[in-house]
Amino acid sequence: MNLSRRALLLAGAAAALTPALPGVPGRAAAAGRDLQPYASYWYPDSLPSGTPGAGITWRSLKTWSADGDTDLAFNASSVPLAARFTPTPVNSTARAGQARVQSLVSFGPTSANPSQGAAGADYYALTHWAYLDELVFWGGSSGEGLILAPNAPIVDAAHRHGVPVLGNVFLPPVAYGGRLQWTRDLVQKDATGHYPLADRLVAVAAAYGFDGWFVNAETGGGDTALATAVLGFLKELKALGAAQGQRVTWYDAMTVSGSVGWQGALNNQNKTFFQAADSMFVDFRWSQSSLASSATTARQLGRSPYELWAGVDVEAGGTNASVNWDAIVPTTKAHIASIGLYRPEWTRNHLPAGRTPGDFHTADDLFWTGSSLDPSRPATDAAWRAPAVSVADRSTVGSLPFATVFNTGHGLRWYEDGEVTSDTAWNHLGLQDRLPSRRWVVRTTGHRPTVTFDFADAWRGGSSLLVSGTLDAPTTLDLYTTRLPIGADTVVELTHRTDAGSTSLELAVATAEPGAAGGAPPYTYLSVPITGGDGWQTSTVRLTGLSGTVHALGVRLAPGSGPVGWRLGRLAVRDATVTPDAPAGLRVTDADGGNLRFAWQSAAGDVRHYELYRTFPDGTRRFLGGTCQTAFYAGGLTAEQGEAAAGFELRAVGELFTVSTSATITHTW
Repeated sequence: MNLSRRALLLAGAAAALTPALPGVPGRAAAAGRDLQPYASYWYPDSLPSGTPGAGITWRSLKTWSADGDTDLAFNASSVPLAARFTPTPVNSTARAGQARVQSLVSFGPTSANPSQGAAGADYYALTHWAYLDELVFWGGSSGEGLILAPNAPIVDAAHRHGVPVLGNVFLPPVAYGGRLQWTRDLVQKDATGHYPLADRLVAVAAAYGFDGWFVNAETGGGDTALATAVLGFLKELKALGAAQGQRVTWYDAMTVSGSVGWQGALNNQNKTFFQAADSMFVDFRWSQSSLASSATTARQLGRSPYELWAGVDVEAGGTNASVNWDAIVPTTKAHIASIGLYRPEWTRNHLPAGRTPGDFHTADDLFWTGSSLDPSRPATDAAWRAPAVSVADRSTVGSLPFATVFNTGHGLRWYEDGEVTSDTAWNHLGLQDRLPSRRWVVRTTGHRPTVTFDFADAWRGGSSLLVSGTLDAPTTLDLYTTRLPIGADTVVELTHRTDAGSTSLELAVATAEPGAAGGAPPYTYLSVPITGGDGWQTSTVRLTGLSGTVHALGVRLAPGSGPVGWRLGRLAVRDATVTPDAPAGLRVTDADGGNLRFAWQSAAGDVRHYELYRTFPDGTRRFLGGTCQTAFYAGGLTAEQGEAAAGFELRAVGELFTVSTSATITHTW
């Protein structure tokens, strides 16, 4: 990788510290001991000379153990990797079983990256998981640490959508502080001839609940002996990881001679490393001919060419990047290789100061869906060939119960039952819902209304789905591709609200796939009862006359009076209403003034996440934050309303967003 990209990566170490969750200030604001947990990072073994910078902790992976990891409960993912299926493609250009998409994303700085979200809505809240096959938690620097474990919210959100997440092993170029000793540390052998740090990496991924490692050896100066040691390490890492369901991706940098020489191809200089890994990121130096020869070489090795990620650098240019798409995903013949997107968080980072969540999602939809903003009619002639043009989307909505409140994982406030329970902006990807994958497919013979995630109001979480504009013909909005069984008691619930104009509402249900790629789902339309009046209302629709399996869900809006503003705040499909048990054992495990660490036992039943509140003497309460873990940090708290002790309440939230009774505790100031 060229060094200019590294300059920006290393500059991230000096970036302002990210604040923590609502009511939870960052390290710079906290008083007393710093109990705030952060995402973990290490050196292989030896540490740099000197002392770390402010807010940085130097750690050796060789000395790590799960038992000694005091932040493990905050950092370990709790959502298992969901199974995915591929529905009939929404357009005739997207293909299943060919090119896949990998993303290398820097969600925050290496150090001081909070474990459980932050107080602020300005965040790369990735939602287009349906096109991704692998997410790499990108980062690392010579002054902070080289081995990064992804924090739990990112893994939880990715797993909910069926996407594996890899930690990053980054051995930087010498020009940016890299030391060949760190490479030697990584591949050191023990007395039995094994690689102890390979075992340690597998143990970290298992304890933290993520899916393997991206190995990027870019420190020059090595020799053939070192390359042989790296190859042996890689083989052992893959073998040990495979037993745990983990995977390994190799970056095209080190060659078989031990030197660093980015090939931009799979060839004799790097194919032994590819053979020792599950896939390889091909450096940006590729050409049309080098990718074609790489695909041939992969097949000769008995491997799929789609296990090669052709690097596409979008860090600086985003959708303006110049890419020879026909060299990767040609439109007139089989795809050549898969796509490796480097730093797609450009969709957030290029926006000016004062950007809003809505601004980000507009840019992100353009990146993933294309200029048509409708994957059912992709802009195939645009310079930016969005993933939706070439890659078939996937879904994990395959079992009951299923529910969504269209929560994107960040917001300007926190809502419950349509009411604000915290007016603090926030981000926490672990609270993100399974979201519509095809954004936005609108089927109408008339004017196309605008469809967005909107952050000005919500039924629950931080956002709702908003349809706005003129309706001059019946308009169907595709929402979810599913594989949901229909039973005698299956119902669909919609919580909705009309803010402007008027419209009638129908539920669109398809019990079969379209006849061909690009076809519309064969919907049956069921009337949705509306009681009238202002405000949110919940309507229940029985799937009368339908049987088998729900393959697609949507809504149809009919023209009424005036331009319409219509919100969908919740969609649920269920046979029965299930409520989780209350969590038990709520306790404060550590405290320093108003900085508190909480822990509890997992609640029995259908638990999606937990929510913690501050309660007050006047009977009111305030949302502090949510998490999928059984530990939580709240900081910067102070006595209010003359209280001598602070009250806290914890509830378990089920997959249908039903809420348990509360566990409570008081903490004396």
